[in-house]
Amino acid sequence: MIRFENVSVQYDKSEPVLKDLSFHIQKGEKVGLIGANGAGKTTLMNALLGLLPHEGTIEVEGIEVEKQNLPEIRKRLGFVFQNSDNQMFMPTVYEDMSFAPLNYGHSKEQVDRMIDDVLEQLELSELKYRHNHRISGGEKRMAAIATILVMRPHVILMDEPTASLDPYNRRKVIDVMRSFDRTMLVTSHDLDMIVDTCQRVILLSRGRIVADGKTDVILHDKALLEANRMELPFRWSGNRE
Repeated sequence: MIRFENVSVQYDKSEPVLKDLSFHIQKGEKVGLIGANGAGKTTLMNALLGLLPHEGTIEVEGIEVEKQNLPEIRKRLGFVFQNSDNQMFMPTVYEDMSFAPLNYGHSKEQVDRMIDDVLEQLELSELKYRHNHRISGGEKRMAAIATILVMRPHVILMDEPTASLDPYNRRKVIDVMRSFDRTMLVTSHDLDMIVDTCQRVILLSRGRIVADGKTDVILHDKALLEANRMELPFRWSGNRE
């Protein structure tokens, strides 16, 4: 589904932010992309979305991420922003959800069915005609996920999906992520959420991959995490209030 081969990204003449990255993500895999601040996680996501120039090869379902291919690439990728306000720009949830599918040529009747199906799946039907500025932060995060799912992307990208959520809404987002039947790549500092949702972890440090493997193995490795300015997930740290 996703292929990076010898990918580097450099801003101006500064030191490269991503340095010769190579990895593959197979169909259906749920992968956590972790690392300390400045490791290159956001840069990697932006390169995958075609927002940054890069050296090397990035492919999505065999289509190379190049300028002429970006419309087709972005039909396959659904990106959930960390800040839902950057994603929810229409007056109501319904208008946000219908915007992209209508612009992709679906009829209003088709779009209405697609929206109802997604809202029912997420148990959010009551939000359909709610105004975005009148729903809670947790509801807005779920609505942002709904705007992506309605486009039926093949790959879901998520940036810090549980950031700033209270425990109830955090658990609700995690439950939804676990229900996804699509390929998923998620960046987060919430390692307990990564344990709950991802079977594989890629650990970045200073723009390089320092570990890539099973979540339980990498996130149990205290020495590895601490060497890369991270800590064990809370559940395995031995700390209890």
